[in-house]
Amino acid sequence: MALGKPLGSEVDSKPAGRFNAWVVNWAQMYDCHFDVDRVPELLARVEREYDSEAWTELGHRLIVEHDLVSPASIAALPRLVRLASRSREARHLAGEIMERAAGHHGSDELLAESADVIAKFGALLDRHLQSRPSDYLVTFRALLAVEEQYHWANVLGDFADDFYHLRCPHCGVEVTVAIGEYGRYSAIRDWNLGDVDRRDLQPRPGEELTGVGRWMYEIAVRDGEVTLAEGIAHLFGKAECPRCASVFTIADEYEAANCPVLR
Repeated sequence: MALGKPLGSEVDSKPAGRFNAWVVNWAQMYDCHFDVDRVPELLARVEREYDSEAWTELGHRLIVEHDLVSPASIAALPRLVRLASRSREARHLAGEIMERAAGHHGSDELLAESADVIAKFGALLDRHLQSRPSDYLVTFRALLAVEEQYHWANVLGDFADDFYHLRCPHCGVEVTVAIGEYGRYSAIRDWNLGDVDRRDLQPRPGEELTGVGRWMYEIAVRDGEVTLAEGIAHLFGKAECPRCASVFTIADEYEAANCPVLR
């Protein structure tokens, strides 16, 4: 899905998609415990009625150690998305799976076949954001994953007390960037003294943002999420190195150092 394109456009007019028409062979869809029978049984239970025990077990079987997903996780997406409009648990679990979809799960073809389902999920998430929900950041991160912005989906915080550690691209010193209630600055972190030689960050005005930064900022502004919007403007703004006084773009340097290499 291209950034900036209205979410959900052209989705409802499409056929349900090849994935929906394809009957999943669950005998080949092992979960994170290497079982093939439990996930479809658990999905059937939560489809019938709310079942907290089933949701808990689904979470353990579809995501392991907060990081890995399995073929069953990808195969479960259509059924989770169908439940997501009325189930917080389904919405969150589908979002968590999407945030990890760039990892090695052995189901790239299965994921590609679910493109229409993922697009529908993106439209649902966008509508949910506009309702100003209590789980706004969780939903925002899931939407980033739907847009294949996997890195920011996994690291973006609420900017209450966020720190980003990176190296100055000019002198190589490790710089701590703080964006939160305690300040918005770059500094050198000292074991005993804390953050020293602080330099104020230079946020980028919203109209000057580009790419994913602008997309993120505009959604936050649209939904009245002032703290999030201001944090994004700082994250995609400039920082000054306390050691050599060079200026660099925070998001560019952080992403270059931390963004995983996608397949």
